Amino acid sequence: METVVDLYNVPRNRFPEITEAADRIHKGTFGEPSPEFSYSWFENLANALNKDMNKGVSPSKHMKLFSFMNQALFTCGPEIKNCIDVAFVENLFWQVPSEKAEQYWAKLPPALKELYIGFHGRAPL
Repeated sequence: METVVDLYNVPRNRFPEITEAADRIHKGTFGEPSPEFSYSWFENLANALNKDMNKGVSPSKHMKLFSFMNQALFTCGPEIKNCIDVAFVENLFWQVPSEKAEQYWAKLPPALKELYIGFHGRAPL
């Protein structure tokens, strides 16, 4: 992946169920999803995951997505890393009670945890 648009397109193809949920949230705020609004879409992807956390959806459902985002961190340039950090990770666990966040946090890849703690100063528990 070379650009944030690449990062936007890959999960849309690999993870259609959570993509549809993120698209619904995005449409309610910004209108139709578009690669030119990738940062906003990744914020909405985090929000869709937060909704699943609050519903008690098993983290195993989303581990391939988290692994993909983690792997992208190790193969990307600064623009993609910034998008993952600022738009996606910083918005994870927003308004998710610690008891519902705990299972997800336990399975979140270490590099994503580091970004989260780097911004928030603590784990979401």
